[in-house]
Formats: sequence, C-alpha cells, structure tokens
Amino acid sequence: MVTPFRSNEDLDLEGYRSNIDFYIESRVHGLVVGGSTGEFASLHPDEHKEIIKAAVDQVNGRVPVLAGTAHCATRYTIEMSKFAEDAGVDGLLIVPPFYSKPKDDEIYQHYAAVSKAVNIPIMLYNNPFTSKVDMKPELIQKLSKLPNVTHVKESSSDITRIWKIRQLTNDKLIVFCGADNLAFESFAMGAKGWICVGANVLPRECSELYELAVMKKNLEAATNLYNRLLPMANLLEDTGMFAGLSKAGLDLLGRAGGRPRRPMIAPGSLELEQLKEILKSFGKSVK
Repeated sequence: MVTPFRSNEDLDLEGYRSNIDFYIESRVHGLVVGGSTGEFASLHPDEHKEIIKAAVDQVNGRVPVLAGTAHCATRYTIEMSKFAEDAGVDGLLIVPPFYSKPKDDEIYQHYAAVSKAVNIPIMLYNNPFTSKVDMKPELIQKLSKLPNVTHVKESSSDITRIWKIRQLTNDKLIVFCGADNLAFESFAMGAKGWICVGANVLPRECSELYELAVMKKNLEAATNLYNRLLPMANLLEDTGMFAGLSKAGLDLLGRAGGRPRRPMIAPGSLELEQLKEILKSFGKSVK
C-alpha cells in the first residue's frame, strides 16, 4: 500500500482507510503497510506506528496484514516489530539494514535478534536495488532456519533464485514475487505469492492474475491478463517511481494518493499520459 499524504505532506489517514476498503472490496488477498511503496523510510516513527494501527483497525480481520518494520539499526527494527505484533498484524516484512552495507554475518545476527524478539511470521525482503544489500540464496537458506522466518519476498529480478531458494530450503521458505513485471514467470518457478505495486491502482486485476495462475492453474487466461497488465508493470519497474505512479493512479481514479514525500517528485506529464492510457485500457474512468 501507498501511504497517502495531503498537500502539506501530512498523513491522510481518512484516505488511507478508504483505500483499504477499496482494496478489500476488490478482493485482494492481503495488505502490506509501511513497505517500500509505502515510503517507510520517509516516515517519522510515530507516523509509521500510526499507519500500522490504522490498518489493523480498518482491516478488522478481513484479510492478513503485513507490516514493514525495517530500520538501519537492529534495536529499532525490534522496537517497531514488537509494536506491530502488539498492534495485531499477522506478519512482518523486513528488508535488511541499509546504507551501512552489512556483511552476511551481520545480516544473520540482525534477523536472529528480531526473530527472537517476536512471535509472528517474518518475511525476509531481498531488494538489492533499493537497500544496496543482496541476500544470496545461500544466506537466505541459513536465515530460513531461524524461528519465525517463514517467507521471502524476492526482488532481485533474478528469476533463477526462486528455484534455488526452494531447493536449498526444501520448500520450507515460501517465496513471494517482488517484481511487478516478473509475476507470471515467478509463479511458473514456484512462487506462491506476489507483493504487487500495481495492485494499488488495479487491485482486482492483479488479484485475478494470481488466482488464475496459482489457484486455478489456468495458464492461458493468466497469460492473456498478464499481457494486459505488463504495460503498467513495466512502467513502474522501468521508471522506479513506485510510490509516485501509484499515488498518481489513485488520484486519477478519484481516490487518495497525493504526492510522494520530498525529495521524491511526482511523475511528469509523459508518465502521467502513459498511466492514463493504461487505466483507460482497463475501462477505468480517469479524472
């Protein structure tokens, strides 16, 4: 989920709650709050806690809620993770400490400390493009042996890693796809889920792709839908404007988006025109 802001960059909690209802009514299978697209690194800790509490309250048990709780310091990752657990989330999404480029043994000790501090599932998050830390399958195998580590969101864009992780962990670790334009390929390689940026704007269509490919095994219908979704997926991945384009799309649909928090900037006219055409291709009325 994006974190909607008002024009003064304050949280738009009313819009946030409204978006949650929109996603659930569109039959998403779960929500992630405070992740990369949720601009967690730009949130004050009090804001981060506020959106976690608001999500749990608004969802009210209708779908699972994962909370991103990452921080550069282990002690603050633990603090936010324990807060999220007490607030009632169903699991945690944790990218490794960034900026300092920790070594493998430091990453291991980080997750080991967090794992020991909580009693709910942890989804590892390997996103080397933003964190500048690449957790290779061999490290992920080691981390999979920690208590509570049950899933991994793989966003390296190396499709072969899904098979490697599954083999190394004997399918103990459930792999989720973390790239919008590799979803169908990831499902074919054995990914069981998908954390999808485009679902901010096209939640029903993205959920349907998962249902067709993974639940119903209807590969022909899944392929056809995936080809329709790829323009959106490629626009997101090619520009890297995950929060900005998602928020712009929500604004175009008359929902709560707003601008990303500075220093990130809103999409330009070229990206907006592409976004409008994509939404129109799905029969959406845009403002």
